[in-house]
Amino acid sequence: MDNAIRAGRSQREGVQQDPRLDWWRDAKFGMFIHWGLYAIPAGIWKGAEIPGIGEWIMYRAQIPVREYEQLAKEFNPVQFDAAQWVSLAKRAGQKYMVITAKHHDGFCLFDSKVTDYDVVDATPFGRDILKELAAECQRQGMRLGFYYSQTQDWHHPDGDGNSWDYDESQKDFAGYVENYVKPQVRELLSHYGPVCLIWFDTPKGMTAPQSRSLVELVHELQPECLVCGRVGNDMGDYASAGDNQIPAAAVALDWETPATINDTWGYKSYDHNWKSVPDLVHKLVDIVSKGGNYLLNVGPTAEGVIPLPSVERLLAMGAWLEANGEAVYGTRPGPVQGLAWCRTTQKDGCIYLHVFEWPADGALRVPGLAGRVSAAYLLTDLARLLQVGAAADDLLVQGPAVAPDPTDTVVVLRV
Repeated sequence: MDNAIRAGRSQREGVQQDPRLDWWRDAKFGMFIHWGLYAIPAGIWKGAEIPGIGEWIMYRAQIPVREYEQLAKEFNPVQFDAAQWVSLAKRAGQKYMVITAKHHDGFCLFDSKVTDYDVVDATPFGRDILKELAAECQRQGMRLGFYYSQTQDWHHPDGDGNSWDYDESQKDFAGYVENYVKPQVRELLSHYGPVCLIWFDTPKGMTAPQSRSLVELVHELQPECLVCGRVGNDMGDYASAGDNQIPAAAVALDWETPATINDTWGYKSYDHNWKSVPDLVHKLVDIVSKGGNYLLNVGPTAEGVIPLPSVERLLAMGAWLEANGEAVYGTRPGPVQGLAWCRTTQKDGCIYLHVFEWPADGALRVPGLAGRVSAAYLLTDLARLLQVGAAADDLLVQGPAVAPDPTDTVVVLRV
């Protein structure tokens, strides 16, 4: 993954007319789930802490395939509960979920007929994770998407990335795409009900015809299924920013930021660098104010438990969204950009002023809105109108002396 926003050609030209993305444009907030065999070592291999993100431990430690695949015999997440996971996403205010069907280590969380290196055939657990999650998402009205590593596969002899077991110069990568990747994508889009999106990743040496053929395959199997821009070669239905990257200004694209709550995607037992709830809320609002979606990750343990610090933060975000979701869901970038103390979103004749840093005297001065606002009030107190005035081109709003919400106070500006 890199820091560029990977966008399809129509996206780069600023075209945002595809109605298949309407639900996604309104959703704003989703749950990413990185889960696989890497949750077992949890960042430690043969007694040593391996630097880097947890799901890359096979690569970082150069673990031979024959050693790493033995982890499958230990994978028995008896505490996995699809209903709890979907319920958590809903209570967090997230509108879609994306789970790693196959990450770079090549292990599959679904019952694939293309390989036995999957959760049903290779583990004592023996249950199809994706089948259970898909059924629960349908029961609870949650959209479900699948992450699929189309390029890097450190287990497959012809996949990209494993140079310690295999000779890169002898690999038949084209054959891998045709005979392994495409059949598995077909499985994912044929056996798990409606799939809202396929989240491809790290295109690296994918050719334009290879990327295009994957996009076409997805749309052939499920026309409404979206394709992430990381399919490569300026293709896909929406753009992807780099990991944990937020652009400095609004972007005239359909785009999404994938992000972590701590410093890893896959579970690491010793990564306790958890972001605070205000920081996470600010990141969500910052992204939405610039036209993007926030895909926030959890990394479950090998037992199938989402770490408590992630749960606590997601529930706190959900509580904030319960009160302030009107200013997030279904909105578009607001007219005021580039100020450190606030962000703006807008919809239906309202500008939502998100105040991160409340002034000591409660006086809000917003540039460029003088004469446009007919009324102002707190989103959480609709009956209490705030005094509105103007100074030159600036809108003046007099709020209370103390911030009503220390995380993000939303002031509604009627225009």
